[in-house]
Amino acid sequence: MSLLLNKKAINSLRGEKNLLAFSGGIDSSALFYLLKEEDIQFDIALVNYQIRDQSGKEEEYAKSLAKEYNIKAYTIKAPKFKNNFEKRARDFRYSFFKSLIEKYNYKNLITAHQLNDQLEWFLMRLTKGAGVVELLGFAPIIKRDGYSIVRPLLDISKEELLEYLNRNGYKYFIDKTNSDIRYERNYFRREFSDKLIEKYRDGIRRSFEYLNRDKEILLDGYSKIYSYKKLYILKLKNRNQIERVADIYLKRLGYLLSSAQREEIKNKKSIVVGGLWVVEVVDDLLYISPYIKTTMPKRFKEECRVLKIPPKVRGYIYRESILDSIIESISLD
Repeated sequence: MSLLLNKKAINSLRGEKNLLAFSGGIDSSALFYLLKEEDIQFDIALVNYQIRDQSGKEEEYAKSLAKEYNIKAYTIKAPKFKNNFEKRARDFRYSFFKSLIEKYNYKNLITAHQLNDQLEWFLMRLTKGAGVVELLGFAPIIKRDGYSIVRPLLDISKEELLEYLNRNGYKYFIDKTNSDIRYERNYFRREFSDKLIEKYRDGIRRSFEYLNRDKEILLDGYSKIYSYKKLYILKLKNRNQIERVADIYLKRLGYLLSSAQREEIKNKKSIVVGGLWVVEVVDDLLYISPYIKTTMPKRFKEECRVLKIPPKVRGYIYRESILDSIIESISLD
């Protein structure tokens, strides 16, 4: 009997142009064949970090699978990062994926995050101080700037995926660096999440299902009244949700807030995060946009002042020439 993929995630992939983040490991190899069983069309993309002897073999395996199933395989060799490997590798990986998405018009990026990964994230955020939205960082479908990240495996454990591969005789690789506890995620995996999943898998699976339902109710406190490229204007029903909503939309734009930044957003009406993104609140409206410094005509600034459009988002609005469409959206709300 095959494993049951997340129905919402799978339905979002049907008839669309999809790209699978592939590594040749247990998770992505199992997902490859499960997607084939569901008759989902997709191509694959692999990053070769060149840090293990088998990295080249994994790249060749991806190419051979693509040839066998008549799909495209995009591969790239990453530079050898000397420090802060996890973050730099992740940034490089998603930059590669996004370049492919933009160049070849993919709608969805499919990733092989599974139940163990979901629990790892939960526990890591729990130890740093986080609310419900931050604790539940994984969802079956997450909107990004111009595409969606789709995760069909969130209800399935790594053990179940391994059993599936072995039962069907499918090839996969074991990444030995996943056992290196110098990396925080690996430490949490070895010491906590894998052990908990092994003993309490069904209960943990149900708990995430209930928690995600609660999260949806919790976030029913805002509505989007305008968006254009990287600008969002959101109407808040509950001002206590400012940092939660900002966190969701900045994630869509590819930026992860720290705990300190979330606290700053909660306590200030206008901030710039990471030198890149503006978060401003005026009355019940939350504005999020790129931070653009530019010279603007006096008349334009006066129009913005009258409309109560906050100062730091004006640069992006002016550059994109979208003030009239914003006026129309706000007036119709």
